[in-house]
Amino acid sequence: QGQANKWVKNMEKKHKLEVLKLSDGDYVRKLENCIQFGYPVLLENVGEELDPTLEPLLLKSVFKQGGGLCIRLGDSTIEYSEQFRFYITTKLRNPHYLPEVSVKVTLINFMITLDGLEDQLLGIV
Repeated sequence: QGQANKWVKNMEKKHKLEVLKLSDGDYVRKLENCIQFGYPVLLENVGEELDPTLEPLLLKSVFKQGGGLCIRLGDSTIEYSEQFRFYITTKLRNPHYLPEVSVKVTLINFMITLDGLEDQLLGIV
């Protein structure tokens, strides 16, 4: 079940990957720092409902302000680095996300064979 986490951690370790959980008390503050400085984030073990604070991030609601890109998270407007990458994983075997969530993200099923996964990822790229 940890294939996705392992794959993301391996792929992003040289880019200072920050691993967060929704249960972390300061996850929003850490997420904001990563967005500003362009560090990748892995949000682990989410359920079928996501925190509404993540909505602008999932929609990539960035805007120009003062010559740079910004995004509004909760009550804060922060700078948005184009190097920032956001990964979300779940331990649920067969999660059912609402259509409004599914259209905002790219879902990858890691519970398939290596060849099937490769075809799936190449189809996205």
